[in-house]
Order: sequence, then structure tokens, then C-alpha cells
Amino acid sequence: MKNYHAPDKQGFFGEHGGLFVAETLIPVLAEVKKAYKDAKKDPAFWAEFEDVLKYYVGRPSPVYHAERLSAHLGGAQIWLKREDLNHTGAHKINNAIGQALLAKRMGKKRVIAETGAGQHGVASATVAARFGMTCDVYMGADDIIRQSPNVFRMKLLGANVVSVDSGSRTLKDAMNEAMREWVARVDDTFYIIGTAAGPTPYPEMVRDFQCVIGNEAKKQMKKAIGRQPDIAVACVGGGSNAIGLFYPYIGEKKTRLVGVEAGGYGLDTLDHAAPISSGAPAGVLHGFRSYLMQDENGQVLGTHSVSAGLDYPGIGPEHSYLHDIGRVEYTAATDDKALAAFDLLCQYEGIIPALESSHAMAWAVENAPKMGKDQVILVNLSGRGDKDINTVAKLKGIEL
Repeated sequence: MKNYHAPDKQGFFGEHGGLFVAETLIPVLAEVKKAYKDAKKDPAFWAEFEDVLKYYVGRPSPVYHAERLSAHLGGAQIWLKREDLNHTGAHKINNAIGQALLAKRMGKKRVIAETGAGQHGVASATVAARFGMTCDVYMGADDIIRQSPNVFRMKLLGANVVSVDSGSRTLKDAMNEAMREWVARVDDTFYIIGTAAGPTPYPEMVRDFQCVIGNEAKKQMKKAIGRQPDIAVACVGGGSNAIGLFYPYIGEKKTRLVGVEAGGYGLDTLDHAAPISSGAPAGVLHGFRSYLMQDENGQVLGTHSVSAGLDYPGIGPEHSYLHDIGRVEYTAATDDKALAAFDLLCQYEGIIPALESSHAMAWAVENAPKMGKDQVILVNLSGRGDKDINTVAKLKGIEL
């Protein structure tokens, strides 16, 4: 895979990606594409990006050997890439800073964002405050209820949180409304898309900003264990944390890459959010083509996940391409398995993971015992679980 190059000039990763938007957005997306192309070649842009990551976010985030959990499982050694330790508590801040710097470069004074679990909303509100921009965050009404701590954090940071009551009242609908708003105010507004999806150039741009995860991990694992992990695992909704870990590892043939989708109540039901694992066909949503949960008439299906951040019917186009060429394996973890992994990490390592990250942990918990003790699994712990304590307490029948 040394010659892996994607996307092409039209923004396609194989058959996925591209630009499928209203005509009114074509000029602004061309503007974003040109601005990013210029920024990508500008060392000063990347120097500022790296400076903010170091002194504001607190990077590099460490890798951590989960020794007690590994011993309990009795197989492979589990290591964690600690994105939960970033400022704002997740990987989302990496991309939000990159896009905010691009917005500043373009002279935009207002940013908008969509959010599901709230972490991207918090990250967007944070960077807006940091760079002196106004911020509106679109969030599904159901997600506002289950992620109330993050809603309050966004408001504390000065953002206006817009409740979306249409459709499933979750992430898909929040993104719909954000794109409608962008159409109406393209002159002064920059849309910070939070995942490695959307119309070109967003999937490539988000990937490039999130690659700090995998680039750091490669250096850190080499120093820690003298080699790269046997397996690198990440949860996948739209897939920004996963592509950030996977992309730098694509050329590492000895490292197996595993993406874990939201299995919900099971792939034998319609209550999940796992388009690749369930064999969903490709379709168009939110300006790009990728594998998409849809019915025989092409209508987007409802989804379910205990994790608000994975509750999305599509997947980033580069993930679909990596599945097509066989470089990444995609599977799913159910709500129950994710919750069990959540509990194990709390009890054995004193770390409360995000429910999104718990899906990746669930794969490690299930598969580590089948492997040798000299083998290594690296899990991208994409966020911390403070935001999820209300959801977990409710599921356990506990009143806070």
C-alpha cells in the first residue's frame, strides 16, 4: 500500500466521496478547496496548527499500557492512545482547530457545526472562543437530552445551541440543518464538519488534521515496544478518529486495522448504525457517496446506538474505499458489549471511556484472549466518558 493515494482530483476515494450538493454551495466549496490547497502547502499554517495543538490542546497525547485489563483478559497486551486526555476531552479538537485556522485564513467571522455526542460541538465552541468567532451548533433534540452536560459546556463557551426537531432528532438531522444554514449564509460563515465525511474537500481535510493521532502513535509505539502494534482498532461512525489513526498505518503491512461500527441491538435488527458491517449499499447523503443505511427505494433508514456520536446512517467515504480494497476490516459491537467494555475499563484501569470509544474497547476485550501475550492491540481511546454518565446511569437504573 506504499502507493496509496486518495482522493482523486474530483474528491473520490474509489467510487466513494465526491460532491453532491445544491448549486448554491458549489462556489463556497470551491473556495474552501482552494483555501485548503493553499494552506496545505504553507509551512506557516502547519506551524501554527502544531503550536496550538502543543500549547492549547496539550499534545502529544500519550500511549498507555492497560496492564491490569490485559492481565485480566489473559491474552494480548492492550495499549490505549489517550485522546481522552486532550483539552475538551476527545479527538474532535484536533480537526476543529485546523478548520478554525482555515476559517480565519479565509476571513470568516462565524462558524457553524453539527454534533451528536456533543464533543464536536464543544470543540467548535472552544475554537470559536479561542479565535474570536461567533458559533452556532446544530444538535438533534434527542441528543440534547442524552448529552446535556455537553450542551451546557457549549453554552458556557458562548455558543448558541440550535435544537433540531425533524426526522430522527439525532446527528443526521443536525447535519441536514447545518448544511441548510450554510446555504443561507455562505458569505460570512464557515461550516466546521466534525467527521471525515461530507462533500469534498472535507473528508480529506478532516483526515489530514486527525492524522496527528496515528503519526504520534507510530513514534510512541516504536519507542514503547520497539515495533508497531499487531492490531490498531478504532470506533467508526463517520470515522474521523479512526481515519486519523489508520491513515498513517496504511503502509504498515504487519499492522492489522479494525474499524468497529455501532451494532446497536444487533445486525439482525434495523436498530443499529453499521452500514459496512450490515452490507448496506452505497448511496448519497450530506453531499457525498458512501455506504449508507437505506431501504429499497433509497430512503435513509433510522439508526440506533447507545452512543450518540456513532448514531449515523453513513460512513466516511475513505472508510468505504479502505473496505473495498481490503486494507481495513470493519465489524460491529452491540450496545451491550460496548457497555460491558465501558465497565471493564473503569474497574481495571480507572479510566471512564466515551461510549463511542467503548465500541473499539469491546473488540479488544473480545479478541485479546484469543491472542498471544506477546501480541499487542492498540485501541484509539477517542474520548472520555464524563458526557455519558447520565446515559449509563439511566441504563443501569440509577438516579443521579
